[in-house]
Amino acid sequence: MPNFKKITHVIYDLDGLLLDTESIHAQVNQMMAKRYGKCFDTSIQLKIMGRNSLDSARILIELLELPLTPQAYLAERNPIIYELFPAAQPLPGAMQLTQHLYQHGTPQAIATSTSQIPFSRKTTHHQDWLKLFDCIVLGDDPAIQAGKPAPDSFLITAERLGADPAHCLVFEDSLAGVAAAKRAGMSVVAVPPPEMVRSLYQEADQILNSLLDFKPHLWQLPTLSAGVQG
Repeated sequence: MPNFKKITHVIYDLDGLLLDTESIHAQVNQMMAKRYGKCFDTSIQLKIMGRNSLDSARILIELLELPLTPQAYLAERNPIIYELFPAAQPLPGAMQLTQHLYQHGTPQAIATSTSQIPFSRKTTHHQDWLKLFDCIVLGDDPAIQAGKPAPDSFLITAERLGADPAHCLVFEDSLAGVAAAKRAGMSVVAVPPPEMVRSLYQEADQILNSLLDFKPHLWQLPTLSAGVQG
């Protein structure tokens, strides 16, 4: 049995971990690239995952050599993607796991690179779900000096939870998020997208195919009596 640290607080990323928004990002970025005769593919998607929108735009523009500033790219993209975000659905096991831990009194939080406006669009139909979380830290929080892979968002989240980072468990799908959590001194469970090479996530303490595979008791969290069901 793995020798994991005792966990008292749980922190989740949002995009690609709790909500299936990465497919929406990919769809719109592909459309934007096509406008300029370029091709946005999985390799680029994986490089921008987990980062805030401005950092993602900078990377994308550099890789595709687009004739735009990051700000101009976002100004063109955002009205399109904001219309699609409310359709985002929970990923398998996400609601069940968070509800289980909530019912057992485990403090939970969201630490996302998403800023206020897109966050409100993504969670339009999930307001009851958000009530399960003790703290939500967004990417445009004024306390954050640098986005993931910097540890700021996770350290701020732990501080607001009143938690010791050493006893926090982070769930992440992106390499930037895993790096940020480890730099914050936290344990990390990685749930990479299917197309991602698992060996790239060697920094994570545990790698799962889905939140459905998570076994809380291994981290001294409340046991799932019959397993998390999707």
